[in-house]
Amino acid sequence: MTFPETPQAVPPTLIWDVGTAYELFISLGVLHNPEHHGLRASWAAGVRSRIPPTERKFLEEVAPFISFPISWVYRLPEPKDAMNAIWTLRQTAPERRMLELLDVQHWDKPDVKEMVLRIASEGSWSNRDLTRLKQIFQEGHGKEGVGLDKYLDWWARPVEFGEAMVAALQAYHMVFFNEEEKRLAPVLHEALELAKQKAQRMSVSELITDLSQGLHFEKMTARELVIVPVFYTTPLVVLDEIDENLGIFLFGARPATMSAIPGELVPDGLLRALKALADPTRLRILHFLAHEELTPSELSRRLSLRAPTLTHHLSELRLAGLVHLKIKGQEKLYSARLEMLEETAENVRAFLKA
Repeated sequence: MTFPETPQAVPPTLIWDVGTAYELFISLGVLHNPEHHGLRASWAAGVRSRIPPTERKFLEEVAPFISFPISWVYRLPEPKDAMNAIWTLRQTAPERRMLELLDVQHWDKPDVKEMVLRIASEGSWSNRDLTRLKQIFQEGHGKEGVGLDKYLDWWARPVEFGEAMVAALQAYHMVFFNEEEKRLAPVLHEALELAKQKAQRMSVSELITDLSQGLHFEKMTARELVIVPVFYTTPLVVLDEIDENLGIFLFGARPATMSAIPGELVPDGLLRALKALADPTRLRILHFLAHEELTPSELSRRLSLRAPTLTHHLSELRLAGLVHLKIKGQEKLYSARLEMLEETAENVRAFLKA
């Protein structure tokens, strides 16, 4: 997701929020696209296999495409935990649940907003609708969007979607997230308190760069910015708008010494960093980025790499926290995040001594 950028003289006022309800939906997205987050596909498949067949099939058809319902979770009453999220959704009329979770009213593409409402109302979709949705998915994710036809089938059955979503969330909570929530909650609360302490000595821009492990945004439009720690997406972040004055920033809060996978001995953050550094192409990229900021196209020319190949390597370096990424309008500038090398060495020592 992107965060619109226009000049702003006064930095946004910070609002703090925390709750495992965010993680309930985020973890489902991660379980259906684990490779994007540097997690083992076999582990994710094992968790999904514990969900009953009917609910598992629904999630497999919906979860890869549905966005995190960030605005909906933010508006939840306290406590913002998984059970309250499921209870609140159950109080919503089944035919409204899909539109609430999709947050259609705030979509920035009027034609797609109209398309969703029309499909839900008429109970059918056309090949033109599918082509448009595939175009959006390709632009946002760089993928063809295989399976989007089944997703549109659910759009055409909003009442069934609403009932199936509640049943799927209840099943997922029962077989996995109920126990996982107990592991995550203390981490999220601790991360929020640490972020508050950092905010007392950092500017908003510096804070975002620190919490995001290397992202730099030159300008932000929001007058207020909600800061939310999340676990599974670490070190990736989500920047979005709740309305024209209120932005929201979800930052990866999982400690480098802790694995995303329950019971895993080796922290995945440490493993990602070591794997990234073990690749000769990525070492060459870091060599150039240690001397100057470069755009992907400049790196591609210097290394004689095709754009998709370079994008893959930069994504791996970003996932390992080894690069700074500065976003200036549509331009992206990368530089080496050398402090991560020292942190990785310290994490290795700490792991071996533990």
